[in-house]
Amino acid sequence: MRLSDLRGRHVAVWGTGREGRAAVTAIAAHGPAGLVAVDDSANFLSLPWEGPVAAAAPLVTGEEGFARLAAADVVVRSPGVPSTHPWMVELRRRAIPVTQGSALWMADHGDRTVGVTGSKGKSTTSSLISHLLTAMGRPNVFGGNIGVPLLDLPEAELYVLELSSYQCADLTDSPRVAVVTALFPEHLDAHGGEREYYRDKLNLLAHGPHTVVVNGADPRLELELGDRAAVRAGLPSATHVASGPDGSPWFHLRDTPLFPRGVLPLVGRHNETNLCAALAVLDALGVDVVDRKDSLAVAVAGFQGLAHRLTEIPDPSGLTFVDDTLATSPYAAMHAIDAYEGRPLTVIVGGTDRGLDYTPLRDHLAEREITVIGIPDSGPRIVEALAGLPAVRAELAEDLVAAVGLSRKLTPAGGVVLLSPAAPSYGRFRNFEHRSEVFAQAVADTAR
Repeated sequence: MRLSDLRGRHVAVWGTGREGRAAVTAIAAHGPAGLVAVDDSANFLSLPWEGPVAAAAPLVTGEEGFARLAAADVVVRSPGVPSTHPWMVELRRRAIPVTQGSALWMADHGDRTVGVTGSKGKSTTSSLISHLLTAMGRPNVFGGNIGVPLLDLPEAELYVLELSSYQCADLTDSPRVAVVTALFPEHLDAHGGEREYYRDKLNLLAHGPHTVVVNGADPRLELELGDRAAVRAGLPSATHVASGPDGSPWFHLRDTPLFPRGVLPLVGRHNETNLCAALAVLDALGVDVVDRKDSLAVAVAGFQGLAHRLTEIPDPSGLTFVDDTLATSPYAAMHAIDAYEGRPLTVIVGGTDRGLDYTPLRDHLAEREITVIGIPDSGPRIVEALAGLPAVRAELAEDLVAAVGLSRKLTPAGGVVLLSPAAPSYGRFRNFEHRSEVFAQAVADTAR
């Protein structure tokens, strides 16, 4: 379904955040017979519905919202509306067409798009791809889950998108190059279970991409792909890290050394894999990565890590505060913790409780000396999961601001305070940027 297919039809946009606003603006320009906005979760965090969007689509809230959804020819849901929502279940039962802005956009732009998803690494990998393409003289527009709704993107010859599992779920067209960085259980409450999550995530690959690039070292991803043709980044058959001419680790394209691992300014082995995937995408798009390896090395060295992803905040105390608010699962938090191995570490965990199993985090910390501070809503359950580990000191704080204050008391000089929540931000914050703002302000307010 394309945006142009909505002309003359009655459309209900479900959700009034950034994605919902972008959808209303884009759909209104295509002449629907009727357009309404529905918000079933309006609360103190909701932004005012006013101005041009309100003029284009009157807002309906509460239980009346379902009647407006059910009366529509097409429902365009925002990514934050879970597949398990009772209204979604009933709309599906009634066979009412449900799509998203991401699907409407991809139908018109997929052949010019690199789409990146994954349970971990999609933000950094997509940002690296965009950065390196620009450095190689391939201008592109970067957007998606990173903060710019697809329907707000300007026209361009090439797009690089970070796509969440929610955005992938309703796609009926794949991007030209589809990238999957990792696969592990996440967002199970919104998708309905582990199998449903994997299905929605891998829907990115389900509609005829020209090239598929995956993390070849990810066991769950390999199992789900089976014998599907794909470029498996991180393995010797593609881009990977191996001993180079000087004996240190180098990035390679198959047997050819490209540049030393030390060129990449990002910490952690997982970021090596992210760059391998990015280089594989450039190769698939016709960039001669061997011939241009020196220019690529310069571009890699100049890459600025993403805000909210292992972003270090200067502090006069000598402690290193690190914003990793994009780490919304235990596996993501585990990668972040590993990046600071060898330093005294306090990690702040907790957020929206989606019922995730935190046993993997417990197993990961079994032999590690670390301080963990849990904050609502899931923090107490995470702390409980870590009970009994001899080298783990676990504390609770009433909120993120209190956790920052407590971390200053508990973290030894020269240590690291890591916000890696292992949970999403929604409920107590507008979004992950809001959680980062609160964290940074708390660090500044408690500085001595």
